[in-house]
Amino acid sequence: MAIAVRRASGGDFNAVHQFICELQDRYFDKVALEGIYLKNISHPDHIYLVAVEGSNVVGYGSCHIQYLLHHGGKVAEIQEMFVASGHRNKGTGKLLMAAMKEAAKAKGALQLEVTTRAVREAAIRFYMGEGFEDSHKKLVHYFQNF
Repeated sequence: MAIAVRRASGGDFNAVHQFICELQDRYFDKVALEGIYLKNISHPDHIYLVAVEGSNVVGYGSCHIQYLLHHGGKVAEIQEMFVASGHRNKGTGKLLMAAMKEAAKAKGALQLEVTTRAVREAAIRFYMGEGFEDSHKKLVHYFQNF
């Protein structure tokens, strides 16, 4: 069955919750996360997409767009991207990425950025293969343990 990419809906939350927990290797409170998810999917400057095979959600990506002074316009940043293990290396991520790029460009973004942990070497290879450049370092100051 072919993979399709579409805008995420409220009905996709259970799959997205599972993906986020797996991506971060920790459990997130489902009620709290659902409130954030529902708020974000309705925001006009956020792009939330799912990859589906039939009625099964097999991948997910989110992107937030903001106006940045130091760029003089809109910049899109991928917040999360996840493909279920059984669908990796089969083009699902490429489909999600192509749809993300198209949607960000349609919203007037000047560029698309992504940050990932340095230990996620496969993700870094994927993003580099998708035309992302390793041009910045992200520094993080934590206010609480994450």
